[in-house]
Amino acid sequence: MFTWICPQCGREVPPSYSACPDCAGKEGTAALQAAQAPPLEGAAPAGPPSPAYAPPAVAPLPPQQYAAPPAHGALPTWLLTLLFAFAFVGLGAGVYFVVNYFRGGTQAASAPAASAPVRTPASTNPLQKYVEVSGIRFLETPAHQTEARFVVVNHSGADIVDLAGTVNVWGRTAKAEEEAAGNFTFKLDSLKPYESKDAVAPLSTKLKAYELPDWQNVVTTVQITSPQ
Repeated sequence: MFTWICPQCGREVPPSYSACPDCAGKEGTAALQAAQAPPLEGAAPAGPPSPAYAPPAVAPLPPQQYAAPPAHGALPTWLLTLLFAFAFVGLGAGVYFVVNYFRGGTQAASAPAASAPVRTPASTNPLQKYVEVSGIRFLETPAHQTEARFVVVNHSGADIVDLAGTVNVWGRTAKAEEEAAGNFTFKLDSLKPYESKDAVAPLSTKLKAYELPDWQNVVTTVQITSPQ
């Protein structure tokens, strides 16, 4: 016959018992004694059992609305307005100055060159309109004198014999009331029709050779003194 051992008291228990009869009897006697014992002094009488604690109802929180964070790097509207205003003002000023610059350059280019002052000789020889003195260059001689080298041209179809004249020299920018930069005289034995000759003559002037006008700025008046 098989038995099992009670783990509390260590006795053998028949297999027909599911619990140890000895241990079960001891537990029942202890519970009966505890129920019949008088209550302890100062102990509160047992009352009805307190109802189960229920926590207060909490209203659900409304869903939070998250504001979109401001975009980083965006300029404020007032600053953008000022920048655009300055940009337009600068653009307009640039266009204005460019237009004025090119307009002034065009006017300067189209303006005619300052005309040379007109100086009319006291008397006019009939050959005056046929004789031209051109190609004037001023040189300094080894003796530190200034001489004029020039070309005399006969624009007529007749021979001119014993040709002489006086040439007054001005700068192209000189005023009409200014004194001539210098003068010289020339004399040729003859000048055939439509002929030109090189000539050299000393220049009467108060200026140094380097102070005289350049060849491209020389203006002359020619007065024929011979033949009469």
